[in-house]
Amino acid sequence: MSAVRKVEVAGENGYSIEIGPGLLEDGARLGKPLRGRHALIVSDGNVAPLYLDGVEATLRAARPGLTLARFVMPPGEHEKTLARFGECLHALAALGATRDATVIALGGGVIGDLAGFAAACWMRGIDCVQLPTTLLAMVDSSVGGKTAVDLPSGKNLVGAFHPPRAVIADTAALRSLPERELRAGLAEVVKYGAIFDATFLDWLEAHADALLARDDDALAEAIARSCAYKAEVVARDPFERGDRAMLNFGHTFGHAIETEQGYAGTSGDGLNHGEAVAVGMVLAARLSAALGRASLADAERLQRLLQRLGLPTAIPPGLPPQALLARMRLDKKADAAGLRFVLWDRAGAARIVSGVPDEDVLTVLAA
Repeated sequence: MSAVRKVEVAGENGYSIEIGPGLLEDGARLGKPLRGRHALIVSDGNVAPLYLDGVEATLRAARPGLTLARFVMPPGEHEKTLARFGECLHALAALGATRDATVIALGGGVIGDLAGFAAACWMRGIDCVQLPTTLLAMVDSSVGGKTAVDLPSGKNLVGAFHPPRAVIADTAALRSLPERELRAGLAEVVKYGAIFDATFLDWLEAHADALLARDDDALAEAIARSCAYKAEVVARDPFERGDRAMLNFGHTFGHAIETEQGYAGTSGDGLNHGEAVAVGMVLAARLSAALGRASLADAERLQRLLQRLGLPTAIPPGLPPQALLARMRLDKKADAAGLRFVLWDRAGAARIVSGVPDEDVLTVLAA
């Protein structure tokens, strides 16, 4: 087995992120974070047939006294609703889950967000262990404790900060990931270079082919470096009152696209989250250039890298600029001063900018 990489998230509720192949088959590792006698495994209809039986059998062998149950929901961002969240809570009630129970999130970002939110709310907060099975979840949503569900009016509007007890990322799960989902996860990997470290963008340009070929070492390195960037900012700002908002580079535009399309990225012909973020990052870089904050050449470099990774970089047809702007006004990053964006001064140097004029945003949306 390849060496397991480990990233520590510091803070009052610190935890470890473990990254490597075969971790879902390691009973001692899976069982170690579980403090009580009840555990609910939450998954979806895509992931459960691949991994749920194996994870359950591994846990039962490692922890014979554990009472396990499962909650499997349909896949897709459009299923990340209050109704599904309620069903998850009912599954915890049927299990008889006590205060020392654990919710185990086995899946991608939708499962991690919903299961984490259920853990945050059950008896005012129980443990959650994240077992991400997508690249996007491994480098972003499983780390940091942001949990939520969507409303028709906006993405992630109902949620809570609830750090996981552990994150165990089995890179072998990426071998079964559809090509589109792998590329979507790479968008979030690119984000870390865009906002924190231009040399990471250099590395991604040099290793793009290896990442697309699912080379184990290249993927593990990309995941570990991404998690390390995120862990550093999460430790400084666990509740997103400052620097952590920079992790939303591209997300104000991206969330507006997702919401306006009705979260159709997995059930229809819309963009999924990573694809929408890719488009959003290009728009944010172009807005930075339009405001005179950064070079247009940096925006074009970012666009070329995303295109090389097979990601979209333009707004899909049929989404009017005014409609997207209206969605942005309800975004969580808007404040009393108006629209707030993560922009950059150059590749690897981002900042939060408030009060961006509507007309400048509309110009970029219409370009």
